[in-house]
Amino acid sequence: MAKFKIVTTAGPGTGVPGADHSLEMEALAGIGAEIVEVKGGEDELAAAAVDADAIYGKGRPRITAKVINAGKKLKVVSLASVGVDSVDVEAATALGIPVTNCPDTFIEEVADHAMTLILASWRRLVVQDQLVRKGEWSKARPMLYQFPRLMGMTLGFISFGHVARAVSKRAKPFGFQMLAYDPYIEELVMSDHDVQPVGYSELLERSDIISMHAPGTKDAHHLMKEQHFKKMKKTALFVNTGRGSTVDEPAMIKALQEGWIAGAGLDVMETEPIGHNNPLLGMENVILTAHVASASTRFDIARKRRVGAEMALVLGGKWPRACVNPSVLEKSKLERWQPYSMERGPGN
Repeated sequence: MAKFKIVTTAGPGTGVPGADHSLEMEALAGIGAEIVEVKGGEDELAAAAVDADAIYGKGRPRITAKVINAGKKLKVVSLASVGVDSVDVEAATALGIPVTNCPDTFIEEVADHAMTLILASWRRLVVQDQLVRKGEWSKARPMLYQFPRLMGMTLGFISFGHVARAVSKRAKPFGFQMLAYDPYIEELVMSDHDVQPVGYSELLERSDIISMHAPGTKDAHHLMKEQHFKKMKKTALFVNTGRGSTVDEPAMIKALQEGWIAGAGLDVMETEPIGHNNPLLGMENVILTAHVASASTRFDIARKRRVGAEMALVLGGKWPRACVNPSVLEKSKLERWQPYSMERGPGN
């Protein structure tokens, strides 16, 4: 009989039921742990969590307060993702249960994708491709005569965590002026990346391209509303590789339809998968990708090993490497083997 029981679901992060957990088990096998896959929704997961030592979250169903409170032996909730909006972190914190994530595993991939959307949106790449395919070659060049060169344009970052910093490194050689708004990050961090710290309104008003990187927290919910899109330049573009919940999607659609902004590049939507009747699907000035910014050949391997290692650390009596609610660690009986990361912020 296994010493530790880990319950999980066949969520969208790992695919179909019967997922191969061999990569997670590389770290877990040595401490006598087993991963038990649960079919169903919140009720089924809560029932399985009663005697579980850990919950391995995969996006859906959401790990709610009901699920967490059901876990009488629960020691840790772990996610193989950066975002933790699929877990009720407050409920876990109230019970002294650490919630772990993978904040640094696929930063480069997301930064590459954000930069791709920025460049493709600015040069209207998808529309240009369609013009060639439709035999409308002569329309392509005149279309681009409407837009200025990229060099000298202003790129604004909403939130300046790991991904935004990686994007700023990629953007610098293109000649961007760069701004950032992030109340949780020291201004000196921005200055080190040649990024000017500004207030939210100033960023919206000055930026030619806005890149959203805020996490899916309560504080960041609908950070971009109708009044914010109205503050943007009519020629500006909006790019989001963070979380769909940070944007009031109907407001963004209205902004695009009524010309408050010029276009968008979106990897995340408020409802995923995107509905077949969503107006965004019919807009030529919008580039859409299917929440794939982090995907690469390294992606699944790295995150699965990381989440296995995090659960193994906590179940083995030690602090995890990444904890989104680190206040619980000092009060726990877990052994402290490394200091707090001074850059850890909400959901980071």
